[in-house]
Amino acid sequence: MAVPMKFLSEELDAMKQAGLYGTIRTLESPQGAWVHIDGKKYLNLCSNNYLGLCNDPRLVAKVKEYTDKYGVGPGAVRTIAGTMSPHIELEKKLAAFKGAEAAIVIQSGFCANLTVIPTLAGGADDLIFSDSLNHASIIDACRLSKAKVIRYEHSDMADLAKKLEENSAVKGRKLLITDGVFSMDGDIAKLPEIVDLCEKNGVIVAVDDAHGEGVLGRGGRGIVDHFNLHGRVDVEIGTMSKAFGVMGGMAAGSTVLVDYLRQKARPNLFSSALTIPDVAANLASVEILQESETLVKKLWSNGDFLKKELKAMGFDTAHSETPITPVIIGEASDAKVFSAKLFERGVFATAIVFPTVPRGTARIRAMVSAAHSEDDLRFAVEQFASVGREMGIIS
Repeated sequence: MAVPMKFLSEELDAMKQAGLYGTIRTLESPQGAWVHIDGKKYLNLCSNNYLGLCNDPRLVAKVKEYTDKYGVGPGAVRTIAGTMSPHIELEKKLAAFKGAEAAIVIQSGFCANLTVIPTLAGGADDLIFSDSLNHASIIDACRLSKAKVIRYEHSDMADLAKKLEENSAVKGRKLLITDGVFSMDGDIAKLPEIVDLCEKNGVIVAVDDAHGEGVLGRGGRGIVDHFNLHGRVDVEIGTMSKAFGVMGGMAAGSTVLVDYLRQKARPNLFSSALTIPDVAANLASVEILQESETLVKKLWSNGDFLKKELKAMGFDTAHSETPITPVIIGEASDAKVFSAKLFERGVFATAIVFPTVPRGTARIRAMVSAAHSEDDLRFAVEQFASVGREMGIIS
């Protein structure tokens, strides 16, 4: 007799044989520069806590204040009874921070792409132009749309121009979606060139700035501010689970865009609103970023230091233009061993393997934070060098 769920164990076994099965660690302390796992202390180089805000006392205090006043759960979707005054307060602050007319708060960064992409380009006659290295949430959002998806080679403006020209006669809506910062390599989208091409071809421009929020631009205002493209990018999509240190997503743009998303986007219509503790903590994060650029500058200083030191050791850090520091190892099994050896030496830095990155480009993605000290990063470099020499990756 057939065993219908047998494929589960078979596929898991195959992943283990291929070195693709991941070990999921459990943190026993607040997220920070150092964390506790299994009762031991480890230098944390794999979270997206860019500005060290995950455990900032100002966020904790705001959560306590708002929870005492408004409770915890919204109890409904935004369009029925789930919109509370803190949601509106956060949306106004985000719009001002981004330099946009309006913003909408969504449950997560992943949901933000599901909110925007199928809603703006959902018809069978529509087209979506998508960078070949876009994040999985963008890929899944495109799959939910009935639109034809046209992938252009990563950051290849000649290929994009060709594909825009080839489809110039298509009468449906046309949307281009790109990551702002590509999270695996740390490179930045060529947004000025993209905007120029899309303006010439009547294409809506949306950018997912998940790894640019709190990182790029003045005081972390993002990639649009970084390139001074205010008013020329139709939709800024973002997450508050990385540099903001909390949870939640957003979309910012014109007042009519946000109104349209409120009325039409399925995550807004059919999934409960962001919780009050999340909203409160995000309010505190925006206020901190509006007050000072200190954390953003510290993040970049730390990123520059780590990249410089690892390159000097002989490691391949690819072409990162941001604090994201990929250390290319090659084969998935080698990256897994490298990560395990780092862990033995007190460094928590996870291996990134296929399907997250292409085969043969497995890596340790070192994620620095403004919370790290220079001594922390020197310790990291020493351990990377020790493992790299032991494995013959550097001499």
